[in-house]
Amino acid sequence: MTAELQELQQYLDNKRVDCVLASDITHGELSVDVAPAQIYGLVEFLKVDPRCKFSSLVDITAVDYPERVKRFDIVYHFLSMYQNKRIRLRVSLRDLDMLASIVDIHPSANWFEREVFDMFGIMFTGHPDMRRILTDYGFRGHPLRKDFPTSGYTEVRYDDVEKRVVYEPVKLVQEYRKFDFMSPWEGADYILPEEGGDN
Repeated sequence: MTAELQELQQYLDNKRVDCVLASDITHGELSVDVAPAQIYGLVEFLKVDPRCKFSSLVDITAVDYPERVKRFDIVYHFLSMYQNKRIRLRVSLRDLDMLASIVDIHPSANWFEREVFDMFGIMFTGHPDMRRILTDYGFRGHPLRKDFPTSGYTEVRYDDVEKRVVYEPVKLVQEYRKFDFMSPWEGADYILPEEGGDN
């Protein structure tokens, strides 16, 4: 299988010099770093080229690296059932960069791209319905960004008095918000048997 992937890697490196920035084979999958402006063209090529035939879009997701200038990696996973191969495409973007939608090529990208927008805030140009899919329409922020607070910004609850759903700022009312992460056995007043005490 590795020889076939190396052959495919060489084929893409030669055929699509305009798109492929780098490529490597890891864990039995070919990973290709793609120029952001060329993602649409490469995805289309991978679907229709007879040596590729990556006709199934498996997933689109993103990874947040806040310390980098190009903060986000958008990751596409494709499967060729004809060739029995998988390929992973990676596109690196800055915080406010936008990426071309591939819904025209793979209609299943519709909800994947909406999820990436909802969770990471990455916009896809040319998408037919770019709105949130997992969070509420009034939700602030993007929960899978690493700078998003774990408690969120807004608390949603049903108010029995007002008989409606109420949105209000998060209030952490619990007294035990500080954790010492100490084992329950630490600080004990007795000696455990394995520490040399009498049996």
